[in-house]
Amino acid sequence: MNTKASILNAKPFICLAALAAYAALSGSVRADSPEVTVKISVSAADLDLSRPADAREAYRRLYFAARTACGKGDRVGLEAAANFVACYEKALGGAVRSVNRPQLNAVYLATHTGRDAETYGIEVPARMAAK
Repeated sequence: MNTKASILNAKPFICLAALAAYAALSGSVRADSPEVTVKISVSAADLDLSRPADAREAYRRLYFAARTACGKGDRVGLEAAANFVACYEKALGGAVRSVNRPQLNAVYLATHTGRDAETYGIEVPARMAAK
């Protein structure tokens, strides 16, 4: 039974790499530099995102993927995003929004403001919005 739930929870993560790459490329690029797409796959096949501990683990994975996508990531010939913080926040916020699971949204809101969540289209639970 849990296998099916885990697979369903993992499907949104397939698109997360594209979001991280989009954020990484949103900065300025020199005219003579080729445009590069950075793709980082993040798997949650082993996680149940309805459990707080698993949501925290998924968030940790997204956090590191966003940092890697926006930084050099030990890739030869690639530069970090011109504005690392903006790139990272956009990649992380977009990834959390695309997954759209209440527990993951709550983990995001533990380190970000409601305004941050609003910027990236992340749903804020009613009980948290009242605070």
